[in-house]
Amino acid sequence: MATHPENTIPAFEAAISAGAHMIELDVWLTKDQQMVVMHDQTVDRTTDGTGEIAEMAFADIRKMDAGSWMSPEFQGVKVPTLEEVLDIMPYNIWLNIHLKDEGELSTMVAKLVKKQNRVHQAFLACSLASAEKAKKLVPEILVCNMDRGDSTAEYVEMTARAKTDFIQLRDGMDRYTSEQLQSLKQAGVKTNYFKANSLAEIQQMLDDGIDFPLVNDIVGFMESAEALGLKPVQHQ
Repeated sequence: MATHPENTIPAFEAAISAGAHMIELDVWLTKDQQMVVMHDQTVDRTTDGTGEIAEMAFADIRKMDAGSWMSPEFQGVKVPTLEEVLDIMPYNIWLNIHLKDEGELSTMVAKLVKKQNRVHQAFLACSLASAEKAKKLVPEILVCNMDRGDSTAEYVEMTARAKTDFIQLRDGMDRYTSEQLQSLKQAGVKTNYFKANSLAEIQQMLDDGIDFPLVNDIVGFMESAEALGLKPVQHQ
């Protein structure tokens, strides 16, 4: 999102080309029950339109320009559907699918993930209630617990107890301890941390045991990946 209009096909293609190990995206339901990829609840910030996604038909959202706000070179970029995004994704990286709706979205996304044979790599970042709904339909679906609770300690304890596949800690909110990270590892929970702002921060997180430092400038950071002992993924 630092170099391309976020949550669009050009941004995802750039992350893939850079050799990203994980790509995060956000999903909402339109008024006519279409799964679209966008971060905000409204289209105002990242398109030339206005309004709440849940109150708009997909056809109207599709008419909007989702790229010009970033740069003239991205003029005409459209808001993608989740299916369009998954269609371009490699099969050997993690897909961090952040659900922005508590209704039937989790079951709809789980069904699409299974249809595309991506249950080995895609996980739903959602509430435990939404995860429970999804697992009734697709028992093998992977989950990142987004029920954060009132403190890092509560969040870690809840996640370790639930034994979800991932947890997503946040800069400025969730200052972890080595004991907390150890408890997560013992429960088999992988840790994401948003966000890392420098190579030094990434190195510290990796040394601490964080599995995936998340960054806004994946293109820029991957240019220095080897300095951290990381290799860009050769995507399949």
